[in-house]
Amino acid sequence: MQRAIFIDKDGTLIPDIPYNVDPALITLSENCVEGLQKLQDSGFLLIIVSNQPGVALNYFSESALLCSFDKVRSLLSDQGITLEGIEYCPHHPQGTQLYYAKSCYCRKPLPGLLYRAAQRYGIDLSRSWMIGDILNDVEAGHRAGCKSILIINGNETEWKPGPFRIPCYVSTTINQAAEIITDTLKYYDQ
Repeated sequence: MQRAIFIDKDGTLIPDIPYNVDPALITLSENCVEGLQKLQDSGFLLIIVSNQPGVALNYFSESALLCSFDKVRSLLSDQGITLEGIEYCPHHPQGTQLYYAKSCYCRKPLPGLLYRAAQRYGIDLSRSWMIGDILNDVEAGHRAGCKSILIINGNETEWKPGPFRIPCYVSTTINQAAEIITDTLKYYDQ
């Protein structure tokens, strides 16, 4: 089975511009390219897992969201990085678009997006990692059986404690997270 790096999109892989789907405003976060290349070279599949409640809240269409994902994929491809997949949750319990206005199992901190990716790509979750900028990302990773890294960049505002919300490691960038992951491979892969 494959191993993967699950990466939150907004605030982790790209700078967080709330509810942005304009490809012209999408850039990669600083200090991520070398780390993603290193993780890819270490045999990890790279998969985005992202809550996108803007669809349910009628801030943007699902087709506009898909165009924004195409831009992220293109930016990574330009750096020689292959994005294996994108899993996203368009739902929100208070959504105004009835089809998407619901509680679901895919919205982080629940692990549905990671489970869906694991099934789709044949991923061993126990050998995989979740990287995100808020504790909901950490919790989703842990609930799915992954190890986690919290990117400390000022985006976490809730700091709600809980048994699934303690990251295995913290870092300030994806590059630093990649160093942590590759340094620990020898211990986790025994």
